[in-house]
Amino acid sequence: MNYRLIHKTQYNYSENVTNYHGLACLMPKSSLRQSCRDFSLSISPFPDETYSRTDYFGNTLHYFSIYKPHNKLTILAKSIVDTHSSIAADFFMTPNEVSEKFRTNRALRSELLDYILPSPFVQWDSEISRFAADCFSENQSFYQSARLLCRKIYTEFTYVPGFTTIHTPLKTVLREKKGVCQDFSHLAIACLRSMGFAARYVSGYLETQPLPGKTKLQGSDATHAWVSVYVPDIGWCDFDPTNDLVPQERHITTAWGRDFGDVSPLKGIIFSTGKHAFQVAVDVIPI
Repeated sequence: MNYRLIHKTQYNYSENVTNYHGLACLMPKSSLRQSCRDFSLSISPFPDETYSRTDYFGNTLHYFSIYKPHNKLTILAKSIVDTHSSIAADFFMTPNEVSEKFRTNRALRSELLDYILPSPFVQWDSEISRFAADCFSENQSFYQSARLLCRKIYTEFTYVPGFTTIHTPLKTVLREKKGVCQDFSHLAIACLRSMGFAARYVSGYLETQPLPGKTKLQGSDATHAWVSVYVPDIGWCDFDPTNDLVPQERHITTAWGRDFGDVSPLKGIIFSTGKHAFQVAVDVIPI
């Protein structure tokens, strides 16, 4: 599939901002499953300083600074991305065999350690471990076990926008059985890491479809999150616990990291005394 992505964020400030230092993580990745053919980033007011770099996780980041007073900031990212379907071959390695592989292969464990240890937004306790335990059986492969965990989250939890914030503890999400893709992905990662497996957070977009007979509204799409699990002898395998899907052509990857904190689309430091509000509009358009 070929897509045109438009991601527009606008901040409105009640008082002038005298200095702004921003970090954008909006450029889609190029990988075996997708390629980013074009990308542009427009910022208004025009930044006084800009530069880009590749971060520790291989994501492209754009830094910018604005030193002129302003009461509105607009950040517009446009991309052209080609995506491809991919089907992982399941070698039927059981969960215990995967655990043993991580225990005995020190080089592999060292390489994946960032995705095995706790991170700022992925913490766990025995309650989270127990929630995941019945999904990992020696009668099925580790790949199928991870798939079953994501299906369990999809089945038992309700998608409720606005119920949580980025700071809502996973224990609350687990108790209330409510949240959004960010929460469900963090919970799946916590479950996997609690058992010693490697899992990372993936940020991107998902092409959505309007209801039958309805026209898709401009700006009605949104960013999305899912998980990627390391399966020895296969590699990183993606799962979408929010939709009970194995991501394919309609999932577009922007970045990955330990959790949301590593891949937030926008971060910034402002110098101002007033309040602010923001709006985000996203379009994922097949071309």
